[in-house]
Amino acid sequence: MEILIAILIGLLTACGVFLLLRARTFPVVLGLTYLSYAVNLYLFAMGRLTVGRPPVIGSGLPGYTDPLPQALVLTAIVIGFAMTAFLIMLALKARAELGNDHVDGEEER
Repeated sequence: MEILIAILIGLLTACGVFLLLRARTFPVVLGLTYLSYAVNLYLFAMGRLTVGRPPVIGSGLPGYTDPLPQALVLTAIVIGFAMTAFLIMLALKARAELGNDHVDGEEER
């Protein structure tokens, strides 16, 4: 299972970096989204989540799971959604003003 998660994180990161290097705005936004998915999955994997254990100490069950990775990923999801919405609006405004969706504003020749 660990190898599958490692491959998935690597694949998401590679696709995100590839799309970030494109010259159009939509692939750049999609690449940033893929990178945020990869980081969220990495945080979950590093958190060593355990099934059936409470996130608080003293609830009667032996042991507990660390709630910090879950809180970090939840915060990252909210921030990632806000940044994606901002980037899409910025891309739409640039397309309306410049007439194309090239990241530097100049069409290829």
